Amino acid sequence: MSSFTQSLVVSPLADGKTWVLRTSFYYAVGDVLSENTVEVPVGFMSDFASIPRWLWWVFPPWGKYGNAAIIHDWLYWNQSTSRKEADLILLQAMTVLGVGGWYKYPIYWAVYLFGYIAWKRNQLDKKAGFNRITAEPEIKVTYMSKRPGLVSRLLKH
Repeated sequence: MSSFTQSLVVSPLADGKTWVLRTSFYYAVGDVLSENTVEVPVGFMSDFASIPRWLWWVFPPWGKYGNAAIIHDWLYWNQSTSRKEADLILLQAMTVLGVGGWYKYPIYWAVYLFGYIAWKRNQLDKKAGFNRITAEPEIKVTYMSKRPGLVSRLLKH
């Protein structure tokens, strides 16, 4: 069975919505001894679950599914798998975390239906030279993500 191999350690950035990984984070896909492991590197910046603010009262950006959201964010950034496979890994990881159907299926269907926007945004960000992995050895309390907003990024292209 799939599993997370250690605790997630993150720090918030000053923008109030971005978090940076303080240690590498791993998820074993399939069997624990499987060689199919997702490794999220130190310094990766994530907003956990990219849920519109007006839905936060039902689906906050972090919660029991937070670890799965980090893995999914990485897979969408890295794009070493297909989008479909990344979405299925998200669903599987939420199951491993014991996320109930009331939460995991709406989240899965939202990324299945609308994830193309985030997938494409990541491609455009990379093309423009933005990197979601910070090289800063020590993140200062005032450090802000330099990632351009979604609307401005899409309007430029």
